[in-house]
Amino acid sequence: QVQLVESGGELVQAGDSLRLSCQVSGRTFSISTISWFRRAPGRDREFVAGIYWRGDSTWYADSAKGRFTISSDNAKNTIYLQMKSLKPEDTAVYYCAAKSVGTGKYDYWGQGTQVTVSS
Repeated sequence: QVQLVESGGELVQAGDSLRLSCQVSGRTFSISTISWFRRAPGRDREFVAGIYWRGDSTWYADSAKGRFTISSDNAKNTIYLQMKSLKPEDTAVYYCAAKSVGTGKYDYWGQGTQVTVSS
């Protein structure tokens, strides 16, 4: 089993920066990639950014390119999402999810952390 715990979400103003953290524990050897997703009430969950657990290649949704940066600190078993130039439309619950090597699916999800951006 893999456990994911997000933290760092809070109320900020448009234009502010914020860093989210995802603490990973358990059977981390079974993870291929970890990604950030977000979901606003009444909206579908959408992909934000992803990173290889045992590498540093990253990929982003168009909405995140140039503003968000995903990174990892394997010594701390932690994934980060550094967000800058936040916009009200970034308001959502942000989740981290781990894709399993065996299934190729996002089998593990955190509980989410709320990010609210006011105008």
